Amino acid sequence: MNTAQIDMQTNSTKGELDKIVEEISHVILGKEKAIRLSLTCLLARGHLLIEDLPGMGKTTLTHVLANILGLDYQRIQFTSDLLPADILGVSIFNRESSSFSFHPGPVFSQLILADEINRATPRAQSALLEAMEESQITVEGETRPLPKPFFVIATQNPSNQVGTFPLPESQLDRFTMRIELGYPDNMAERELLKGCDRRELLKNITPVINSERLIEMQKQAESIHVSDALLDYLQDLLEYSRRSADYVNGLSPRAGLSVLRCARTWALMQGHPQVLPEDIQQVLPSIISHRLTKVQDDGYTTQENIAAHLIKQVPIP
Repeated sequence: MNTAQIDMQTNSTKGELDKIVEEISHVILGKEKAIRLSLTCLLARGHLLIEDLPGMGKTTLTHVLANILGLDYQRIQFTSDLLPADILGVSIFNRESSSFSFHPGPVFSQLILADEINRATPRAQSALLEAMEESQITVEGETRPLPKPFFVIATQNPSNQVGTFPLPESQLDRFTMRIELGYPDNMAERELLKGCDRRELLKNITPVINSERLIEMQKQAESIHVSDALLDYLQDLLEYSRRSADYVNGLSPRAGLSVLRCARTWALMQGHPQVLPEDIQQVLPSIISHRLTKVQDDGYTTQENIAAHLIKQVPIP
């Protein structure tokens, strides 16, 4: 495929993705950046953590993404009494056949909403670790593959709220991105107050693409060109985080791969034939904020502040 054909294909995919963002924006008002980041995460074969106060639209955003992308969808409400078997499934004895048969749990879906994941105990949270890392689960010694594509979108309430269990670092690192929706601006909130119930709008959402097309887009994103100079820039960012005294621990190789995959996808969404430094800078805050901890945290550290500090310290080659 020559350069002109690649550019044409990239622009065509960009048009499809713009259409998806536009449709979602009819339901989730005034949050285009968060919507684009969510799509970027899913197209990069990642898992998404949405952290915010109750009532900010976290669950609604997940519903819209599932409907608009034509994905099989299950919602799991995480509570303090949730057990791993409630997520993965369980074997039940069949008297007629005198044998055990496995009854799959809700994890056997293309998109999983782990709602309020930090209200469950660490034991229940850990049930998703293998699924998120390897797209399979092992129950009673037997490994079972999960559907393709497979995504986990988890919502999380702030850790200072009553009845929450902090996510361990191993669980946090499985999430490619963490985003916040935040309060709507004045214009979006006025439209929200004057309009109809967002849940009613969900009933009218029809898929723009199907899962097969989504997989094609994932492969297309993986083929976006990355120059050696761009890889130098990414490695410089990773290296600075590891040797700097500003952070407790540096970014892991998994974090570096996440930045690269998401930067490729962001470039595709922007219609770029190759990854540019600004593509990395756009996705960086959502990828590193739950992985980097500042040694001296004044309590006002945000995603943007952590990323801006790192970007400022590392020049573009």
